[in-house]
Amino acid sequence: QVQLVESGGGLVQPGGSLRLSCAASGIIFSLYTMGWYRQAPGKQREMVAAITKDGRTNYADSVKGRFTISRDNAKSTAYLQMNSLKPEDTAVYYCKLQRIGASDYWGQGTQVTVSS
Repeated sequence: QVQLVESGGGLVQPGGSLRLSCAASGIIFSLYTMGWYRQAPGKQREMVAAITKDGRTNYADSVKGRFTISRDNAKSTAYLQMNSLKPEDTAVYYCKLQRIGASDYWGQGTQVTVSS
């Protein structure tokens, strides 16, 4: 049974930082692209960042230069380091394990709130 468990969300002031973690189990984590997505109230879920099994990264324009995605295959964990947070970054953040030719796996989400 595949599970993705996010952690690290919370309340932070504008300009602050958070690091999200996504721990995978039940699958060979190192074989797959991992992504972070977010969904704000009343908005569609959007891709924030992704990292391939080879370590290539891709970011949404809105987070470039502020967020960094990484992975530790030995720990089956993906991370999202978020710096210089803005109120518009407030959302539920989800991690996704992407499979080609099969359904993706999603975590349950972690709330990030940026507010003074």
